[in-house]
Amino acid sequence: MKRPAAGKLRVAALALLAAASSAGFARPSLAHPLDPALLELRETAPGTFDVLWKTPRTARATLDPVLPERCRPASSRSVRSDARSVSWRWRVDCGAESLVGERVAVGGLGAPHGDALLRLELLDGRRVQAVLRADRPALTVPAGDTVLAVMASYVALGVEHILGGIDHLLFVLGLVLLVRGRREILRTITAFTLGHSVTLALATLGVVDAPTRLVEALIAASIVVVALELTRGRGLVDDAASALSLLLRRPWFVAFAFGLLHGFGFAGALAQVGLPRGEIPRALLSFNLGIELGQIAFAAAILALVAVLPRRWHAAGRLAAAYGIGALGMLWLYERTLPLFIAGA
Repeated sequence: MKRPAAGKLRVAALALLAAASSAGFARPSLAHPLDPALLELRETAPGTFDVLWKTPRTARATLDPVLPERCRPASSRSVRSDARSVSWRWRVDCGAESLVGERVAVGGLGAPHGDALLRLELLDGRRVQAVLRADRPALTVPAGDTVLAVMASYVALGVEHILGGIDHLLFVLGLVLLVRGRREILRTITAFTLGHSVTLALATLGVVDAPTRLVEALIAASIVVVALELTRGRGLVDDAASALSLLLRRPWFVAFAFGLLHGFGFAGALAQVGLPRGEIPRALLSFNLGIELGQIAFAAAILALVAVLPRRWHAAGRLAAAYGIGALGMLWLYERTLPLFIAGA
């Protein structure tokens, strides 16, 4: 007896109940934790630097840039804020000597906002870039920066974003549990990466734009779709109906399509960090590479966990994961969709 519609309704209802019960444990703010502070120093005249200090709104008040002692304010600070961040701009005079060999730091680094991106542009064209963390809050300015150093910084940011973005990880988890065979899993995840690479590049370069709230709601919807597919053929919907699913028959195609959507989400996160002038292609490539490495590492960890679990637990584990993914997906879908229908939201 076929009952695909009833099966979907049952899954959706259970997911809604689970989401309601989990509302106290999961918040949508966990979905995109890539909000590092940004400290940018650009030399405009010998020893004179324009400073940009940008922090997420949720950053602690103790987070503050630490410049060499000889750098004195040469202008007052101007402040600008939006829904996600606060930015300060001012000018400093560091004297005639170069900053090479001097320490530039960010004080107060640590959880939950533990990173800061440092960018330094010197008058002679040298560029220095680094990611500062709680265990390495300062950088001694070197004579110059290499292409590999810039790329390594953005690879690290890509890995950090995907491993910290719960919504993207849940989507990848659903794909890993849904697809059969390691080669097909790798193919599907790579298709997802190619998809979000396209829209990430286009959105970051300003070629296309999409409403942030709508994108976030659709990302949540994509997670719910994967969760529903995980329940197909698992006792809720028969295998014949499951065989008709495009996601099951062509997972790489659907992963690419959903990747196009997720790319707008990645672009929103990357916009908070920015791209170094003159290094945009390499930075974009490196950020995408970091995301791919993080996805592969996550998928490998899931496959390793599945391999060590007794086979009798596999079916129950997949079903539990499906409901968990669906619960959070429905919660995010509700919380991200509601503002779209509230006037002035």
